[in-house]
Amino acid sequence: MKSRGLLIAAALLAVLSGLIWWSNKKQTSEVKPSAEASPKILTLTQADVTRLSIRHNGEPAVELARNDSGTWQIAAPQTLAADQDSVSSILSTLSSYHSERLLEEKVTDFAPYGLTQPSLEVAVTLKDNRSQKLLIGDQTPAGNSYYAALAGDPRLFTVAGYNKTNVDKTVNDLRDRRLLTADFDKVSQIELANQKPGKKQDITFAREKDSWQILKPKPYRAQSYPVEELVRTLKDARFDAPSGAEEAAKNAVAFASAGRLAVVMVSGASGTHEIEVRKAKDDCYAKSSAVSGVYKVPATLGSSLDKTLDDYREKKLFDFAYQEPDKIEIHDGSKAYFVTHTGSDWWGPDGKKLEEAGAQTLVGKLRDLEAGKFPDSGFGQPSIELTVTSNGGKRVERVSIAKSGDAYIAKRANEPALYEISASAVTDLQKAAADLKPAPEPKK
Repeated sequence: MKSRGLLIAAALLAVLSGLIWWSNKKQTSEVKPSAEASPKILTLTQADVTRLSIRHNGEPAVELARNDSGTWQIAAPQTLAADQDSVSSILSTLSSYHSERLLEEKVTDFAPYGLTQPSLEVAVTLKDNRSQKLLIGDQTPAGNSYYAALAGDPRLFTVAGYNKTNVDKTVNDLRDRRLLTADFDKVSQIELANQKPGKKQDITFAREKDSWQILKPKPYRAQSYPVEELVRTLKDARFDAPSGAEEAAKNAVAFASAGRLAVVMVSGASGTHEIEVRKAKDDCYAKSSAVSGVYKVPATLGSSLDKTLDDYREKKLFDFAYQEPDKIEIHDGSKAYFVTHTGSDWWGPDGKKLEEAGAQTLVGKLRDLEAGKFPDSGFGQPSIELTVTSNGGKRVERVSIAKSGDAYIAKRANEPALYEISASAVTDLQKAAADLKPAPEPKK
């Protein structure tokens, strides 16, 4: 019985081996590889394309057209603003569309390859009204490539899966999904109205050259990073396009019943743009002046707008940052300290050179002074007066510090804000000033 089983297994193996040999021989005889490693299917100049059409088998075509100003618009199946970068990416791929290989120089029947009714057709129209149509059909037996051809061309190609993906786009892939279409390089003002219960407040930011200032509720200094992060968030804000009318209706219902989170108005050279964001449990929805309808948005947009005034305020007492001050003047009760900086040297009031390490420690302690809180009151009689001159004498910052319980309250000259700073920060500053020493005399 064992011998009989072995004979049957051997016979089956021989039949299987023959089938594999025959299949490979058939593929080898049918496939004629091109001499070129990855021959081009399509070549065109991106700037010459005036219309673009993408059709999936059995579905209406997505039609795009370039207007007189060079901006792409979606013309069908509905009129929508197009995402310029997405359209440009497709055209860049098509401008030099490479195959994996050329299978046949002349094919008389494209049906076996899924190319008589292709799953994807991508057509371009050029300035001279010439048009070219790329056809992509079935997957190859290996499953990682697709058969492809150019309409009117008898050649048969294969293209890599990623090359199909690069041009296989839907309306939702190509529409402009920005919530705000402002030119953010020219935005001059942002109004953020936080609507969350317990955090209701209106904050207005104004651009001053390359920096931002808080105008409302009072003229406060703004911390650069969080405001710039807000600008980036608004610039990059995108909505999730609904899959159909039913989902769009659900979004509208959810928005109507959701709690208001924030309203943002962005003003600049391109006018005023507005979005309203609402939150229902873990989901956020938005309505924008840039596009009609209500849309679901990433929860990260909601969390980015869920900020308080203090999150945006500058906490540092001094603006000289990492510039070296030109002059430092400190009055601490009966003690006074005067330090000047020229070149790489630091000097005391008597014209004697100071130890650089001690001077740098003092500058560091001034830089470190920052608010832990922003109190509304509590500033009494100041006990310490600080004046720092920097930027070649163009910036003069004066700060007064008064004791308040276990901490200190500081106030910058001509500003309404109060800054609560820790007692340890003040003690460290006083010690750094007291430790200033003349530099050692050079050895003779």
